[in-house]
Amino acid sequence: QVQLVESGGGLVQPGGSLRLSCVASGFTFSNNVMRWYRQAPGKQREVVAVISSAGDTSYPDSMKGRFTISRDNAKNTVYLQMNSLKPEDTALYYCNTWAASNGYWGQGTQVTVSS
Repeated sequence: QVQLVESGGGLVQPGGSLRLSCVASGFTFSNNVMRWYRQAPGKQREVVAVISSAGDTSYPDSMKGRFTISRDNAKNTVYLQMNSLKPEDTALYYCNTWAASNGYWGQGTQVTVSS
């Protein structure tokens, strides 16, 4: 059974940093592409960062330079380091992967950027 469990969200001031974690189980983590998405109230879910099984990363232009995705295959964990946070980064952040043609999501972790 595939499980993704996110953590690390919270309330942070503008300009601050957070590191999100997603612990995965139920599949061969090292073989899978992992993604972070986010969804703000009233908005569509959007991809934040992607990391391949080989460790190659990609980001939307709006996140480049501020967000960094990484993975630790020994810990079955993918991370999202977020720096220079802005109020518009406020959202529920989700971890995602695909296994056996099915998409899997965690429960999300809330990030709120506010002074």
